[in-house]
Amino acid sequence: MLIAVLLVLAYMIGSIPSAVWVSKWVFGIDIREHGSGNAGATNTFRILGPKAGSGVMLADMLKGFIAVKLAMLSGLPDTWEAYRNLQVFLGLASVLGHIFPIWADFRGGKGIATLFGMILSIQPVVALSLVTVFVGMLYLTRYVSLSSITASIAFPVMIVFIFNAHELSYKLFAISTAFLVVSTHRKNIGRLISGNESKVGFFRKKKDRQG
Repeated sequence: MLIAVLLVLAYMIGSIPSAVWVSKWVFGIDIREHGSGNAGATNTFRILGPKAGSGVMLADMLKGFIAVKLAMLSGLPDTWEAYRNLQVFLGLASVLGHIFPIWADFRGGKGIATLFGMILSIQPVVALSLVTVFVGMLYLTRYVSLSSITASIAFPVMIVFIFNAHELSYKLFAISTAFLVVSTHRKNIGRLISGNESKVGFFRKKKDRQG
């Protein structure tokens, strides 16, 4: 019974629509009606600027981070694998809440920041490694979508071959994450192929700024 309550609570936390509330309460618009239509940090960056985007990103990361920490309220399962499984399921519940938020008509974002917060809470070293992959790809291409896809694919590779995770649920989660991120970025992939995907303004080369 307690586990079920924690899972529902994790979903509720994930459902907090940071981008929607910031856009409506501070700017008087619904972020989902502008840009890509997603209620996430990337769209907030593009439409409302870096301050609002950074705040939304931090809030979305915290949702996944806090949801995983709810496992500590479970009385700590008997085995480490059981505890890891609970962490994964709580984190996934928060990501599900972000994508389908009960507080915002089930129209949320893609869950990248919440996923990252979840991974940071479970295994910080892996999370920081993924940040390196993300930032490296962003520096090379200035495409947030491509950077997110690359980092998500790197996640199961790191888990299985570098960090040698033993928990089956964690491995399956990493693999599923890669498929989920690629799936939620289908439109972005189409725009990348056609050359119509938007680039971010930072990491621009000096000649690009001048030109």
